[in-house]
Amino acid sequence: MAYGGKPSKACQMCRIRRIKCDETKPACKQCARARRQCPGYRDIGQPPAKDDRQQPVGTGGKQAKSTRAAADKKLASRSASSSDNGSSPPISPRNEAVPSLLQLPLADIASCHFISNYVLIPRQGLTTRGFFEFLLPLLKQPMLPHFKQAFNACALASLNNRVGTGNDFESQALGCYTKALAATFTALQDPTLVKQDATLAAILMLSLFESITAKSLGMFAWSSHIEGAIELVKARGPDQLKTKTGLDMFMAVRVQMIIHSLSTGKAPNLGVEWWVDDHASHEFSSEYQLLSSRTGQLKNEVNTLLGNLTRTEERTQLMNETMRKCRVLDREIVDWLGGLPEKFHYRTAAWEDYNPKRDYAAADAFPGRIDLYGDLWVVNMWNVMRCMRIVLASLVIRLTAWIISPADYRTTREYAAISRTCSEAIADIIASVPYQLGWFTKRKELLGVQPQLSGYACGEDDTDKSLTGFFAIWPLVCVQNQDYLTDLQRLWVKGRLKCIGNQLGVRYANLLSQLDLRIPSMLILRDRLKGNPHNVPSAESPPSASSSPGQPGAAAAAVPPPPASQQQQQQQQQQPGSPPESSDTQDAPYRKIIQSQTEQLKKKAVVKAGKVDDWTVRTWLQL
Repeated sequence: MAYGGKPSKACQMCRIRRIKCDETKPACKQCARARRQCPGYRDIGQPPAKDDRQQPVGTGGKQAKSTRAAADKKLASRSASSSDNGSSPPISPRNEAVPSLLQLPLADIASCHFISNYVLIPRQGLTTRGFFEFLLPLLKQPMLPHFKQAFNACALASLNNRVGTGNDFESQALGCYTKALAATFTALQDPTLVKQDATLAAILMLSLFESITAKSLGMFAWSSHIEGAIELVKARGPDQLKTKTGLDMFMAVRVQMIIHSLSTGKAPNLGVEWWVDDHASHEFSSEYQLLSSRTGQLKNEVNTLLGNLTRTEERTQLMNETMRKCRVLDREIVDWLGGLPEKFHYRTAAWEDYNPKRDYAAADAFPGRIDLYGDLWVVNMWNVMRCMRIVLASLVIRLTAWIISPADYRTTREYAAISRTCSEAIADIIASVPYQLGWFTKRKELLGVQPQLSGYACGEDDTDKSLTGFFAIWPLVCVQNQDYLTDLQRLWVKGRLKCIGNQLGVRYANLLSQLDLRIPSMLILRDRLKGNPHNVPSAESPPSASSSPGQPGAAAAAVPPPPASQQQQQQQQQQPGSPPESSDTQDAPYRKIIQSQTEQLKKKAVVKAGKVDDWTVRTWLQL
């Protein structure tokens, strides 16, 4: 038999991560520093086990030896007893037979890791909502190929980003993703499979995979999957609400649709009422979705209105009426938040002092208050509502800028009032992020007696979870892009996004941290460029990165006025004998200026060239 070398004395986790182990008993300090449970040490008297990571996902190795089988059986019995009483298995003594993690199938390790990081279960009925809880019943059933491959792709990608060097399982995850795409496409052509829960679940898994990995297509691929899920929900109809699994998936698509609508500017499909007319929803959850959907619908209306700069009395009245709708909806959000029951309230639990020597790009908390919430769903609900208020404020300022143009909108009373509103919402979101990203898990003495409204499907709740970062991405990006942010706040927000991407394994946050938008000023300039009668929409190009450092105050850039002879040219074009192509030829220089300013705006919207794809930049600028 070939000599395999001297067996390592390192603990099993350090061997997987390929780092030096200090061999401290009973648990090594490397695992303690990483906040992982040390699985213990193997008996070096036994020959080393074969590395199961070389095996494909979902397949087993050769038949185990009797000692290994006995150890696996012992581990299974210990795991079952620990799951019954809700506690973690104790660290094994040195002389106890401890099965190596390498002996466990990779699919099982990845599956458990994913469920413990992304599946949130409500503990008090429908008072709060879970996340991806529909996966549990689907995993207990015989899995269809497209769902199985999509789940394995997400599980391996999540494990790859959180454990080891970050590329251990990347190729396997991408292979599962490719197979899932092909199998899902086939399932969508089958009239029976297309309405099964597993098909919709597979599409949701594919969209999550894009957020976990953030491959070259960026936001484009995520948006495509969400649009596919929306169409599938429409095809499934109201019958899907009759089962717990169907209802959970319907609500998961609804949440993603709202984020998609606010990010892309597209109106919610099928109207607001269709998406909130489910009697099984809790009243607060239903109202929360209704307010969010109405905000997305208003944003789409404003983008359409501002796509035309023609000034008439009727259009001005329509602008004022739309502005009134935005203010009314903002007041409804404030009143709704004020009427929430006490269990949805938050309190300030700590205060962070400013330290001029601290690097706030890497700080866990920003100077000021640190707020404590009931659970992850509650803090996410509050932050989404705060983002809705920021979005509505941006719409009001854009409409104001159109009405008073060419005067400076920053001199109006509306801008002064909205600046205060947005600054308060930004401060509230920043104060909530430490709770979301686990700041209190290291300071449990500040928690007091506080019941948790939800918990994860497996594992310990008080460890760093990828889902916390996934939920925090959109509020952080919304805040990052505002004109009202201070330089220090923007530095800290970008640092939190990079933390989510690098430490919590949701790589999409890294891509979004490279955005450098200024809203509403850049969108006001967009409105002037987009609504200009000489602007010709360019064809959508495939997602490709093109960007350069940006500066604030983009709306101060002036759109050039029409040429002085424009009216004469139009009259000349209407004369008999005028060549049909004369209008395009004469307007070409002016269109070139518009297109040049549009490209400059896109370049200012990112931090560094080549870091964000063109489709994502155009989408955030509503181009």
